[in-house]
Amino acid sequence: MGILAFLLLGLLAGVIAKALLPGRQGEGWLLTLVLGVVGALLGGWLGSTLLGYGLSDFFSLRTWLLAIAGAVIVFLIYGALTGGRRRRR
Repeated sequence: MGILAFLLLGLLAGVIAKALLPGRQGEGWLLTLVLGVVGALLGGWLGSTLLGYGLSDFFSLRTWLLAIAGAVIVFLIYGALTGGRRRRR
């Protein structure tokens, strides 16, 4: 998978993870991209370590499920570390 495809996968996985989590997440698109890419990396690593398969093909359902699951984990960790502190505009 190319770098642009991986960035797109991370961004979309981050957006989907934000939609799945309850409450309002105030992250912008750049932080969503970063957290989504980190989540995709985490999901791929966990999938390859625990299940024996990782992120292989952009159009694979397994790739998307691993990336989204990893992004959900990363968003939960990020929310726990920031303690729900959001900037008010």
